[in-house]
Amino acid sequence: MAALSTAQAHSQPSILATLPDNVWRGNQMGASQTRPVASGFRLLDKELPNGGWPPSVLIELLLSNPGIGELRLLAPTLSQLTKAGKSVILLAPPHIPFAAALTELGIDLKHVLLIEADKPTDRIWAVEQALKSASFGALLCWLPKARTDHLRRLQLAAANGDGLTFVFRPLEDSTQSSPAPLRMVCRPAASGRMSVEIIKRRGPVHTEPVLVPLSIPDILVTPFATRAMSKPVFPVPSYAVDRAALAATAARHRAAMPVRI
Repeated sequence: MAALSTAQAHSQPSILATLPDNVWRGNQMGASQTRPVASGFRLLDKELPNGGWPPSVLIELLLSNPGIGELRLLAPTLSQLTKAGKSVILLAPPHIPFAAALTELGIDLKHVLLIEADKPTDRIWAVEQALKSASFGALLCWLPKARTDHLRRLQLAAANGDGLTFVFRPLEDSTQSSPAPLRMVCRPAASGRMSVEIIKRRGPVHTEPVLVPLSIPDILVTPFATRAMSKPVFPVPSYAVDRAALAATAARHRAAMPVRI
């Protein structure tokens, strides 16, 4: 193949700028027409495409264990979204969110909705319905079991919205293929930090994990016996998935119990 002329070489950036968002140079970070949302961690933002969490795509966080600090990792982002009046949806978390700790992390609970769904198919359906809402700022969903075709459906649904879509899956699923454009392995690290390794992104291969310092709310340091005497774990009702094909379910409180964030 003949070498590109100087004029052709100079015209390449302008040509690339007209192509879809999912086209990028292999040695450069992918760009997007949508504005990213800052993670709140400078070193992590440097490694994310466009310098922040990308809206309208599936963001997959693979956890060594649920409750290792995934909510604290996302807390700066959720704080700025809820303060802007955007809704944050927590779908099927394995542990009950502790309201006082979320508040201390700067998250406005007036804009947080907790949805319960036990069956994997119910969770997928609930995610798809939530993604149809134009007002949501972020959707966080825990999917211990999800097929590739389920994830493909969620990626297509996320593309039609403007919010952030985070899916938490087990670490062992990191070897499986996934349609999610951004995949990250999260592990606890020393000194209250989290190790974040990006295993898939629109850009060059990520070589070194990012060590992110996680804030620990003071209330979590308080002895649990004292904490349990204060206020409910979550002050608003949580809701179970409800659709015509399912048996009718009622909104209910969960009993207060130790939680992880």
